[in-house]
Amino acid sequence: MKKYILPFLVFLFFLSCKEEKKIPIPTVVKIEKPKPVYAFGFNLDNYNVINDTIKNGESFGIIMDRHHVMYPKINQIATKIKDTFDVRRIRSGKAYTILTSKDSLQKAKVFIYKHNKVNATIVDFKDSIISAYKFKKKVKVVEKEIAGEIYSNLSVTMDSLGLSPTLTNTVADIYAWTLDFYRLQKGDKFKLIYEERFINDTTFVGYGEIKAAVFNHKGEDLHAYKFVADSIKGIPEFYDEKGNMLRRAFLKSPIKFQYRISSRYNLRRKIALYGRVRAHRGTDFAAAYGTPIMTTASGTVVESARRGGNGNYVKVKHNSTYTTQYLHMKRRKVRVGDYVKQGDIIGWVGMTGNTSGPHVCYRFWKYGKQVDPFRQKLPSAEPLDPKIKPAYFEFIKPLKKQLDTIRFPEKKPILVEEKKQPALAGKIEVIEKH
Repeated sequence: MKKYILPFLVFLFFLSCKEEKKIPIPTVVKIEKPKPVYAFGFNLDNYNVINDTIKNGESFGIIMDRHHVMYPKINQIATKIKDTFDVRRIRSGKAYTILTSKDSLQKAKVFIYKHNKVNATIVDFKDSIISAYKFKKKVKVVEKEIAGEIYSNLSVTMDSLGLSPTLTNTVADIYAWTLDFYRLQKGDKFKLIYEERFINDTTFVGYGEIKAAVFNHKGEDLHAYKFVADSIKGIPEFYDEKGNMLRRAFLKSPIKFQYRISSRYNLRRKIALYGRVRAHRGTDFAAAYGTPIMTTASGTVVESARRGGNGNYVKVKHNSTYTTQYLHMKRRKVRVGDYVKQGDIIGWVGMTGNTSGPHVCYRFWKYGKQVDPFRQKLPSAEPLDPKIKPAYFEFIKPLKKQLDTIRFPEKKPILVEEKKQPALAGKIEVIEKH
């Protein structure tokens, strides 16, 4: 009997040690309350949000009336905020946001007029106190580096690389006094250190400043460094690596960069239009019809008329030494007596007068005699003060080093099957720095 009892007790022991089946305890899920959404300083959860664009013919009053604000209130708002925001100046195509009440009436409480992606004016009339104030979104500035090679003109090159014309125009402005963009050659190279601006880390809202640049043209490096020489005036200028200001008394061309010189100053040129030798005392810049024409230097408009073979033309007296004239305009923008600053638009390329194609004939007088502007030693702008030069050289030292370390993209070997593909206008390498 004993021999059966012992195994039975062992069996009971192991049975008692067997784990009981656990019943799962349900997990308590904590539901978090959604975080409030803020924009322009308002909790959007408290309003209905309406985003729209101002249509042609719409006014502030029409928009407010559509959102259940009565005209006495509209007039009160317009009068109260006129010193901060003139509601008559809202423009079609501009985006706006309206915050309305969440009840069935959905009456407008706040009007947000968006000047651009960064700046807005907020008109708040949700309470008895009416106010208008400026709002600016936080902008993140990112420094970037470019290394590119020219295979065509600058604008085509930059455009093919996906860069905005705004950056192209800025580069053209920097080198407008020292570089003839019509004469850029295949193989010319450039490097830039510049800024891009973003909101919400991802939305591009334009370019910041160009800090430094170098353009290698015909094997020569043309440096440009942005520097504020006068801390009181606070006006930045571009200087080369020796401290010479890039800005000159006269621009190289009355057209920014999208042009070609179709005829130069030539006293023995045979003009097809007349069929005989007739002195050509100007330089013809051929450009697309309607292209803006700039005054190459500051001065006073002494003639603005349409006359004979000149067609529509403008003449600007810069000082007792120099005068310039711009012929064959489609239309003139300035009148006699107007003061124009260097780079101001004074008209548009046309075909008025004796001309066989759209261009501007640029004429240049020195002491009352017409001369070739490209053969003149024209005066420079005010040089950098020698006392400031040591600080300037110290300032550009890291920028110059940074430009030197930017690598040009390596040329990819052309495969047989690639020869049929269209050539790129340029190449680019962008290095992002925060």
